[in-house]
Amino acid sequence: MIRQTTLPSGVRVLTESMPQLRSATIGIWADVGSASERPAQRGISHMVEHMLFKGTPRRTARAIAEAMDSVGGNMNAFTDKETTCYYATVIDRHVGLAIDVLGDMFVNSLFDPAELSKEQRVVVEEIRMYDDSPDEEIADLFARTMWSNSHLGEPTIGYENTVTALRSDDLRGWMRERYAASTVLIAAAGNVDHDAVCAMVENAFAGYSGSAIAPEPDRPKLTPAFVVKKKDVEQAYVMFGTLGLGMRDDDRYVLSVLDSILGGGMSSRLFQEVREKRGLAYSVYSFQQAYREAGIFGVSAGVAPDRIQECIDVIVDQWDQMMMDGANETELHLAKEYLKGSLTLSLESSASRMMRLGRSEFTFGRQFSTEEIEEHIDAVTTEDVARLARTLLAPDNRGLCVLGPLDADRIAFDAKRIDP
Repeated sequence: MIRQTTLPSGVRVLTESMPQLRSATIGIWADVGSASERPAQRGISHMVEHMLFKGTPRRTARAIAEAMDSVGGNMNAFTDKETTCYYATVIDRHVGLAIDVLGDMFVNSLFDPAELSKEQRVVVEEIRMYDDSPDEEIADLFARTMWSNSHLGEPTIGYENTVTALRSDDLRGWMRERYAASTVLIAAAGNVDHDAVCAMVENAFAGYSGSAIAPEPDRPKLTPAFVVKKKDVEQAYVMFGTLGLGMRDDDRYVLSVLDSILGGGMSSRLFQEVREKRGLAYSVYSFQQAYREAGIFGVSAGVAPDRIQECIDVIVDQWDQMMMDGANETELHLAKEYLKGSLTLSLESSASRMMRLGRSEFTFGRQFSTEEIEEHIDAVTTEDVARLARTLLAPDNRGLCVLGPLDADRIAFDAKRIDP
């Protein structure tokens, strides 16, 4: 059901046919994200993403928006550390319109200086919105702490001073440098015909060619530390973490099982110990920040400031137990079934299938069937989990970030203390 064609221009087209649906999602992927940026241009990839919605010779910004609204479609985009994607979900009979609008934006955007000035103000407000969100702020602080002085540790959105310094020629130059047929992929999933999609893409990308710099995956050194940022909020926000794995690592399935056992669901150790038994937090979970050649594994929780030390101690204790004793067969079975069920449920929509097509192609250069992934999950043993836990959860790798109305001297944690 998955087909791939490389057009004469060099642009790749991948489709996954889901004839049982009436919808389709089309995405234009660029193999560039914030990890490729120079320090003085932090946020330029994200700003390019915003500006591609601001007009072409054929369409104003309003006309772009109305094109999708007029057929009940949804169009959006995102920039992450390693990729950028522009996508639209429409009823299957409007696939041609979606490809035409997305292609027009991608190939012919004007980068009008007046529009750029307005959009810079919008992005500055977006930055300030994130600064007002403790969840976002602690996540950025955690990444900068654990991967200090690295591209992956920097925020994708950039900083006010770098964003406002950008000019239209900077954005055009960034696209010439990083966006070309060799680094662009079109993915479509849903009720689509592969040959028809290829013909539409070829027409929308007529004349688009060339090659661009292939990104070099960032491989930052882990820099675990202890950071407390004082802020007047109701809760204390905690992120505790360690070394993770890159998405290409052979042990990524083992880590997914370990992640699930520690904090992946309501039956996980952390949920049961932190929330159910002690009532310390409403939200507590483990997570992975995984990129092509690097990753961080951690725990996030929100807790009353006067109980923060208890919460941290419980998390550390659970990590110590996992590192020393590993997991039992019951936990292993439950984690595997949880992961396989979550995988299947996550692929019920055309949008999720399109996302998997693009990410897999850029990360692995191939597609993985659900059955193949399930086989890898089923192959994980308790010995694998114990081995990886001993490697990743070692005390020397651990870092802690706290955001809340408290001082660092109220928290005991054995790691290098640095200022936020």
